[in-house]
Amino acid sequence: MKTIRRLIHGEIIRAVSFVAIGFLALFVFFDLVDQLQTLSRNKFQGYQLQHALMYVALLMPSHLYELLPISVLIGSIFVMARFAQSSEFTILRTGGLGPWRALQTLFQLGLVFVTVTFLFGDYISPWTDKQAQLLKAHYQGQITIGQTGAWLREKQAQSQFAVNVRSMTSEGQPENIRIHEFDNEGRLKSMTLAPSAQLMPDGSWLLKPVDRRIFHITSGQDSRIEILNLPEWSWQTEITAEMISAALLSPDRMKTIDLFQYMRHLAANGQNAQRYEIEFWRKVFYPLSCWVMLTLALPFAYLHFRSGNIAGYVFGGVMAGISFYLLNNVFGFMGNLQNWQPWLTAAAPALIYSLISLATFWWLVLRQ
Repeated sequence: MKTIRRLIHGEIIRAVSFVAIGFLALFVFFDLVDQLQTLSRNKFQGYQLQHALMYVALLMPSHLYELLPISVLIGSIFVMARFAQSSEFTILRTGGLGPWRALQTLFQLGLVFVTVTFLFGDYISPWTDKQAQLLKAHYQGQITIGQTGAWLREKQAQSQFAVNVRSMTSEGQPENIRIHEFDNEGRLKSMTLAPSAQLMPDGSWLLKPVDRRIFHITSGQDSRIEILNLPEWSWQTEITAEMISAALLSPDRMKTIDLFQYMRHLAANGQNAQRYEIEFWRKVFYPLSCWVMLTLALPFAYLHFRSGNIAGYVFGGVMAGISFYLLNNVFGFMGNLQNWQPWLTAAAPALIYSLISLATFWWLVLRQ
């Protein structure tokens, strides 16, 4: 069995690597074409070809993370169908490779793909994607969304804060900050404006220079506004750089733990965290889809044919992979609009394809 396992694992790993490299090359080509257009628009800002190539290279881990489950499906279908076409799998079956042992062999290989997908999605891809955005911002301008930027809220013991960050610098520091402070009854206590801020190691924000307005409101006629112009001002907060990035950048590029912390922060401050909860559970379940893809590919080894075009079966695998990717995105949008349970929204595509693959496995293998 060790020899059989090495044979199956080696063939699938080679096929999946070939498919992943092919898809990755296609995505890199599209990114490079897009960056060539950007070069002409930003040539006077110092953005040159080496920067465009570096930007494209930094996006590769994100593309690989998205492509791994589809590549696993297409590569494993190709190997299983080729084994069936050449009768190699029939010989392996006569050598003692039963259906459950074959499934167990694929699940052992699936653990490798799950681990690789998790590492790319949770560690490599978030870091490289952030570096790509910072590189782009360094030569093309600030990182921002829309005209108003990002809004964040925070509750403290005696006050509530509404924080507006218009943009981030190429070094990842917030710019154009407005901090509105309210008391527990909803009355405005102060408003602080600063063009830039530095996030300190202790978690505080060092804003400079600061235009601070404090509203002293009393029941009589003594209400007044105190205006302070300070060179710098330290604000103690639990809002981190990752939370600002989550509000300004796409949440699917964040680490799982950062998504969880930001989701908890939104819920604790009375904000809608549905979108980030769905993204969190998608990050949890997405690596497991590699197991689903391998299960879906196994029945192809039990097809009985000696001649014919294997490309037709590989094309079917491509369509199945694309449909899984589309269904995954559709369920995310629908779950956010319909306010579905986040974990069920994220797990539904994998559950549907798992049921399809197990039903196909039972029909073609166990029932025959």
